[in-house]
Amino acid sequence: MADKSALYLGFDLSTQQLKGLAVNSDLRPQLEVKFDFDADARGFNVTKGVLTNEAESEVFAPVEMWLQAIDGVLQRFREDGLDFSRVRGISGAGMQHGSIYWSEKGERALRLLDSSKSLQEQLGDAFSHPYSPNWQDASTQEQCDAFDQRLGDESQLAQVTGSKAHHRFTGPQILRFKTKNSDKYERSSRISLVSSFLASIFLGRIAPFDISDVCGMNLYDIKAGAWSEQLLSLTAGSSDTTALKHKLGAADVPEDGGAFLGNVSPYFVGKYGFNSSCAIAPSTGDNPATMLALPLRPLDAIVSLGTSTTFLMSTPYYKPNPAVHFMNHPTTPGLYMFMLCYKNGGLAREQVRDSLAPSSDSSQPWHTFDQVSSSSPALGQSSELSSAMKIGLFFPRPEIVPNVHAGTWRFLYDPTTNTATAANGATWKQPEDDARAIVESQFLSLRLRSRDLVESPTGANAHLPPQPRRVYLVGGGSRNAAIAKIAGEVLGGVEGIFRLDVGENACALGAAYKAAWSVERKPGQSFEELIGARWEEDRFVEKIAEGYQEGIFEKYGRAVEGLDLVEKEVLKKR
Repeated sequence: MADKSALYLGFDLSTQQLKGLAVNSDLRPQLEVKFDFDADARGFNVTKGVLTNEAESEVFAPVEMWLQAIDGVLQRFREDGLDFSRVRGISGAGMQHGSIYWSEKGERALRLLDSSKSLQEQLGDAFSHPYSPNWQDASTQEQCDAFDQRLGDESQLAQVTGSKAHHRFTGPQILRFKTKNSDKYERSSRISLVSSFLASIFLGRIAPFDISDVCGMNLYDIKAGAWSEQLLSLTAGSSDTTALKHKLGAADVPEDGGAFLGNVSPYFVGKYGFNSSCAIAPSTGDNPATMLALPLRPLDAIVSLGTSTTFLMSTPYYKPNPAVHFMNHPTTPGLYMFMLCYKNGGLAREQVRDSLAPSSDSSQPWHTFDQVSSSSPALGQSSELSSAMKIGLFFPRPEIVPNVHAGTWRFLYDPTTNTATAANGATWKQPEDDARAIVESQFLSLRLRSRDLVESPTGANAHLPPQPRRVYLVGGGSRNAAIAKIAGEVLGGVEGIFRLDVGENACALGAAYKAAWSVERKPGQSFEELIGARWEEDRFVEKIAEGYQEGIFEKYGRAVEGLDLVEKEVLKKR
């Protein structure tokens, strides 16, 4: 039964700000505050939350700034009237992959915090290295090559760790840090992820890694549920991995995503009035936390349509390949989180929008784009029998899925012969044909890469082809009716296409829900069971488009083969 007086805090430590969100036991948000690094931090001169060294493609953030932000957010909670004595649990979300390097002095200082002083005063020099690499960092190509080669190739690395090597992943970052800053590496007593750093501060000692976020390191063998000795030895530069294991706290990765790590540090009891029995649960990564912002069922999908595009799915199947990411589910054993990340999302759609005639109403910049894309036939086919499918690739930035340089390619695909030819001005009307084609191509890519993870529904809908149960759209693009309609036509969705509206707080909300589940669950009660029983769907979810439509879904199934073909054609020429 929900405790009506209890509050739970979720924190989201992202690139540009720290957010805090309080919910009650009924999961209703009570207060939210934020600390913007550019606007509110003092003494760091960051731009969009980071510093850069362009000569070496480095992007990083001052860890001391985050300490300032934690006290800043709690102070704003207090100013807004939050009664900290009611807070029964805390969890958090951190941008994935970033690493923090603690010194022995820092570990001691963390255990002996004085509530009369600030975190920054006491922990400002607690780190052997003052910076944490940001997910935008691209300095580790040499190390990524070594990781891909260590197990044979990138496919084998993905099979073991859930992903091929990526610049931002923690293992390659640690290897580069060790190579470039060997003295600082040797002085590092512990290494945290951003998520476990956040938990450590509230716990008053170094917290273990979260069972999901640990999968974003290229070091953890997901199926074995243990660290990969081969990858640890690569990172350590020796077959003796004892010292690295100690730095990682490698013996301690709780399988239970809601594990009780301990009570809140006395620092926060004395300074802000937290109850000394307030529990700390593992903090997870930002993407896993987003999945926890609703009781997502297996084979439900979330599509984030922001500047970039992210596709998340909860699945019982572990089928990794180098184009995607697999991670342990943050709360539910036996489930995995499937993730796709694209650099070209909203930016690419905006470029096409801006190439069309401007809308007569400046307050509705997408009006013309919506009209053109909605009125254009699916795949640009004027008739089913006589015309090829129009399939394009629109990448104003270099893309990672597929891994190609920036460019735009337009093709005519004949599904009867499985051949594609380059389109020209006579066969492809620019920019009008681009409006629908760009949305189709983005959703076709999602369908291509998730098709082996979906299955036919059961019960009354057992006759339907494999597809997600529901598709939830979030982000700015989710408010575009034309995009939502095409999403349903391409991706399907047994129950339809829905907009999930939790404002800008999905990560913090997911973390707060995780804290509530950790404290209030009954033995054996899953996250989905507890949160699902209390979650008010009508407050956050709205059906905005139909999902599966017989005939059109099958047509796009044939177009998936076309997209696969044209991507391979482009990859041959890169």
